[in-house]
Amino acid sequence: METRLVPYETLSLVQKQQLDTLQVHPEQLPYSGDIYCALNSLLVNPNPAGIKGFALLADDLPVAFLLLKRPPCLPHWADEHSATLHALQVDRHQQGRGFGKACLQALPAAALQAWPQIKALELSVDADNVAAMRLYLGAGWVDSGEAYRGRVGYERRLRWTFTSEA
Repeated sequence: METRLVPYETLSLVQKQQLDTLQVHPEQLPYSGDIYCALNSLLVNPNPAGIKGFALLADDLPVAFLLLKRPPCLPHWADEHSATLHALQVDRHQQGRGFGKACLQALPAAALQAWPQIKALELSVDADNVAAMRLYLGAGWVDSGEAYRGRVGYERRLRWTFTSEA
């Protein structure tokens, strides 16, 4: 099965309709939100240059979605030279098949194509979200060691720094 991470705006109308049906498990909603909220953030943002959506296609079928943000949409905790990852969602019927990992593997190249000037990627993850922590750390993200009070509980900041090979 071929996977590729593509910008939301390049999806066909049929793929956008398929993406609208993406659902995460109910226990994941506090962490990632749902596809409606993610797409709403993307499509109604007054600063479209500061937010981009990406879909992971598996044989041309959308199976996952994520958002990247840059100034002026960066959260307060992020470095201005970074892009931040938000709302990573893998369809509940597709989970456990490596699609979250595929998103993270393809993300550095996609982020640099969108914003060649960025120096790193950052994210904030609930410290109790064990599956997400395992996914990010396993993909090479580095925990900053800092925790802060977030929406759900304590959150950890993780970072992916670009090297010359990225």
